[in-house]
Amino acid sequence: MNPIIEQFSGKKVLIIGDVMVDAYIMGKVERVSPEAPVPIVNIESLDNRLGGAANVALNIHALGATPLLCTVIGDDKEGIEFLNILDKFQMGHHGILKSDDRKTTTKTRVLGNKHQLLRLDNEVTHDLCEQDHNALLNLVNDMLPLCDVVILQDYNKGVLTSSNIPLIIQMAKTAGKPIAVDPKKKNFLSYNGVTLFKPNLKEIKEGLNSDQNLKVKSNLIEAVKELNKHLNNSITMVTLSEDGVMITDHQNFDFIPAHLRNISDVSGAGDTVISVASLCLACNTEMHIIAELSNLAGGLVCEENGVVPIDLEKLNKEFSALFNKETNH
Repeated sequence: MNPIIEQFSGKKVLIIGDVMVDAYIMGKVERVSPEAPVPIVNIESLDNRLGGAANVALNIHALGATPLLCTVIGDDKEGIEFLNILDKFQMGHHGILKSDDRKTTTKTRVLGNKHQLLRLDNEVTHDLCEQDHNALLNLVNDMLPLCDVVILQDYNKGVLTSSNIPLIIQMAKTAGKPIAVDPKKKNFLSYNGVTLFKPNLKEIKEGLNSDQNLKVKSNLIEAVKELNKHLNNSITMVTLSEDGVMITDHQNFDFIPAHLRNISDVSGAGDTVISVASLCLACNTEMHIIAELSNLAGGLVCEENGVVPIDLEKLNKEFSALFNKETNH
């Protein structure tokens, strides 16, 4: 095992944010319904997977570290299914709060002949009520001493809010824990003073309300400089889809190109990237290596269908080859 990846083993990662069940209904389409001009899917299989911040937890688990998942779900049958899937992967429930005020977010995708035909979302997206807000902060406070790094994984479903984000960041800083953030639009400018902030191009564009073409490197650098005036984060890492990643400590800007891949599905790639980046932070890995390793991992999961965690053996093999190549130059 590569010495950098080897360090992941034994690390504990506190993941706070929105979780969900990714449900798949898969089957064959051979005819159109006589009732309406829609395909009839003859169901062949049903599959429920961990999504959102829970997929980050699954990636952390796959990387040989221990995820500590902290979130609020609904007190509903979907919540029971969510806990059952956690059990399957032997991940604990200690940080999972059940609430009568929430639904367990469930995204159901209907696939016919391997093509997605429809997605059904069952969720609420309002901010946590005061009782749940307080209960979550108490849980975070209990769990912070147990971890080596914190991930804030925001999907705009209401667990992370403009009220609790600054409080959680302050608590983590006081505890001396590095903080990695995967943001979304609603709370984009609430993440002040974190260790690593990981938006994608679309999120930066929307977050800054920019009309610039951020695929142009000079424009992206200016946008990130502008963003950091608001946020003052230590490291910003921007995922650039087929163009790789850009990472900066706001002095040096490093662009890492993507590796050639047979892209099957980009779902969940961002979850994998933040998982690897956070473990690198926990190991005090240098900035360039954080970007290289995260970029590799994000590309690897894009070769798989649906939301799946990283394959540690594949990541180790590719990174070791890359590492040896760079070392020999």
